[in-house]
Amino acid sequence: MEIELMEWFQLAIRWIHMITGIAWIGASFYFVWLDMNLTPPEKDGYKDKAGVGGELWAVHGGGFYEVQKYRLAPPEIPERLHWFKYEAYFTWISGFILLTILYYFGADIYLIDRNIADISTDAAILIGVGSIAGGWIIYDQLCKSPLINNQMIFGLVLFALLTFAAYGLSQVFSGRGAYIHVGAIMGTIMVANVLIIIIPGQVALVTAAKKGEAPDPVYGLRAKQRSLHNNYFTLPVLFIMISNHYPMTYGSSYGWLLLAGISLVGVLVRHYFNMKNQGKAKQGFILLPIAFVLFFAIAYAAAPKPESVPTEKISFSAVETIIHERCTSCHAAKPANKDFESPPKGVRLETAAQIAREKTRIKQQTVDTKTMPLGNLTQMTDEERKLIGWWIAQGASTD
Repeated sequence: MEIELMEWFQLAIRWIHMITGIAWIGASFYFVWLDMNLTPPEKDGYKDKAGVGGELWAVHGGGFYEVQKYRLAPPEIPERLHWFKYEAYFTWISGFILLTILYYFGADIYLIDRNIADISTDAAILIGVGSIAGGWIIYDQLCKSPLINNQMIFGLVLFALLTFAAYGLSQVFSGRGAYIHVGAIMGTIMVANVLIIIIPGQVALVTAAKKGEAPDPVYGLRAKQRSLHNNYFTLPVLFIMISNHYPMTYGSSYGWLLLAGISLVGVLVRHYFNMKNQGKAKQGFILLPIAFVLFFAIAYAAAPKPESVPTEKISFSAVETIIHERCTSCHAAKPANKDFESPPKGVRLETAAQIAREKTRIKQQTVDTKTMPLGNLTQMTDEERKLIGWWIAQGASTD
């Protein structure tokens, strides 16, 4: 009963995470698009509108909208002013709760892989939290360095640092644990940008305007810069959010490199749309085929390579023994593993028919990616994985 209630709690938090995340990313995409599509005054003949730096007309939902952006602040601050911040805060809070429940409370299952690093739960949690906090500190210092004046160099350095983080985390965590922490690093950078840079900057602008003082333009420039960084983080973070469904990525021996490559695909796609929003679709169009080719090149490189299979028939009884010793403690109608009330994803491996029916999934997760058993808690050996792979390659006969 306790396990079932915990699963409902996880579902509620995950749903909140998705809802607030969609709201946050939607606002980010919209305002970056809006900023890049504003028509400057000299091209639209409204120089009489004091302080207006750009204007846009749009039609949506059966109505017309006129949007204006001031260079600094309007002559008078309206009584009702909308702020966009709580979407970011609640996305991060719900995400960190999920991270804690699944990866810190369940460290032995999802975070630690003894075949990669035999570390304690406390050490794993310390490394995880430290990497998240350290990621923000390094990024923020990078933004305050001269590199920020060259966005291309800045982007390349940041990409290299995140790739290094992915590699380092993959040396101490399970593939899934490493991926989620890279996502947590990027998500924390995004929300810290909102909390520490963007919102305080906007508060300073509003405060100065209310006092009748000229706002310091640096606040607006810095906020716009960090907002654009967040815009480029979104697609890689979204990929990491769904990656746990695809063990051929995080379960690969070069999972960190696959993460870097797929994240680069996301950045290229995002950059194309940002160029398109600036009216540079023709110049940026080449980015889409590059992203397409890169993605399928990654898929091809990550695909498992065929191995030689012995001619001697592998006995199903030997395979069945391995499955029962290493897998059935979780994948049974009534799991012996106390962390599960029902078999994960409804997969049962108690009978010969059930094992044969799940042969494709067994091969992918046990042989090709070695992501099962979770955390390798039951200590399945490489020799046992090979034997299962050979049995499947020979036709998975249960005779």
